[in-house]
Amino acid sequence: MSFAMDLLLLATSWAHVLLAPYTKVEESFNLHATHDVLMYGVGRNNLHKFDHNTFSGAVPRTFIGSILLAWLTSPVAYVASQWGLLSTKLDLQIAVRLVLATLNATGLMLIRRAVCRRFGRPTGLMYVLLICSQFHLPFWMGRTLPNMFALFPVNLAFYALYDRAPHSQYPARRSADVAFALLTFTAVVFRSEVVLLLAPLAIQALLLRHISFMRLIRIGFFSGVLSIVLTVTIDSYMWNQWPLWPEMYGIYFNVYQGKSSDWGTSPVHAYFLSHLPKLLLGSLPLAILGAISDNRVRALMYPPVLFIALISCLGHKEWRFIIYVVPLFNIAAARGAWWMVSRRKGGLFGRMMFLAAMGILALNCAITIVSTRASMANYPGGSALVTFNDQYADQHAVQVHISNLAAQTGASLFLQSHSPPYIPSMTAPATNDWVYNKTESLSPTRSYNINTVYSPHCRVFGRVHRDWSMEVSRQRAGVLKMEVEHSARRHRQGSGSSPPSVVKRVGDGDERPALYTRESGS
Repeated sequence: MSFAMDLLLLATSWAHVLLAPYTKVEESFNLHATHDVLMYGVGRNNLHKFDHNTFSGAVPRTFIGSILLAWLTSPVAYVASQWGLLSTKLDLQIAVRLVLATLNATGLMLIRRAVCRRFGRPTGLMYVLLICSQFHLPFWMGRTLPNMFALFPVNLAFYALYDRAPHSQYPARRSADVAFALLTFTAVVFRSEVVLLLAPLAIQALLLRHISFMRLIRIGFFSGVLSIVLTVTIDSYMWNQWPLWPEMYGIYFNVYQGKSSDWGTSPVHAYFLSHLPKLLLGSLPLAILGAISDNRVRALMYPPVLFIALISCLGHKEWRFIIYVVPLFNIAAARGAWWMVSRRKGGLFGRMMFLAAMGILALNCAITIVSTRASMANYPGGSALVTFNDQYADQHAVQVHISNLAAQTGASLFLQSHSPPYIPSMTAPATNDWVYNKTESLSPTRSYNINTVYSPHCRVFGRVHRDWSMEVSRQRAGVLKMEVEHSARRHRQGSGSSPPSVVKRVGDGDERPALYTRESGS
């Protein structure tokens, strides 16, 4: 039974990776850093080839997660290529994401084991079912956001804190040390907002006498200093800036200078009333029920609720900033769900509770299916570039321009399949002399013959979404150039139908099927 539950967690995370293999701009730094470490290594002679030298982003990010992910992916890619499972750069991107998804699924598996030990196997089963029926955590845990790199050590810390006997009042001394060291490391290296989670956990541990004040200070000091030395040493080397502590730079930029507000601000209640319900779905009312029915759950819920209250003081809010507490809320929800299904079935109340719990799981699944289906169509840049690569795979000396919107919606370095570099275990295609260019503000010259590929107006679940077009121009010498650009056309016909799209090649009257690139909200 335990193996089946762990397999379900892993299979769910993998399914989301395989269903939506492309990535968005938020994931690009770590994805491209992983790409460059895989392709070039970390030797000083190759650092000038790294993508971050040209596209650095608003603030520097740590390379530690990307380096570790690349090193973990290398043997996986080698074995997969030997078995014929990996032959293209897109396959390599999927392998990278599957490795990350496996890491985060492993963290959830460990928490599941702690739940089974402390609350019983049925509660552990409900915990797994709730996580697998949600959308955001399984969908994003295989994506290279900095928050997803931070999620794994945070989950390890939760496992260390809560893996104890049912009526045990204290975690093991060594487990508490490991937990606070991991949280300190995560806050210093990956995501500074984790310190707002560390603080209430530390206060609770002190009040409940799980750890002494001096011991907590020593652990925080030594783990903090070691983490600072690690990130400053590695990231100063990779960014060629000395000294550089990326997370401290991010705090200075986003908090002290207030630049995070440039990306928008939300009201103080947004996390509690908008983001948390979206993350938890049906787990939210179940978590409240679990906290009411079990005092152990109430004690577990104080730190994440206080964390959300603290981070709500910051103006710029995104759901990913509070993703770390979703497993804890799911523990509470699992306890509430088991309370409902464990009522005696002989009476009306017991049957209604059972049906309500099953209905919540079914509703979670329905919302997740709809959200996943919409998100699969949310990466037009990746879809367009893969289609273009396949359509002109037999041509040499192709020049491809990737516009800003294409790069933001999936056209990553891993999709530059007809251009070096390649990992040693991968066979390069015969046409590996293409040039991919992400320089902004380029446009085809008037002397080119223009091939334009228009996507049909996309309707996902009855909603008309924005249209995208791919413009392909051919030089007279036979060199191709592609630009994916946003056309922002709305459907003008009231019926909602649109005629089939074709490619018209100016000068020869040739017609081909359209390339379908779509955008939808997830």
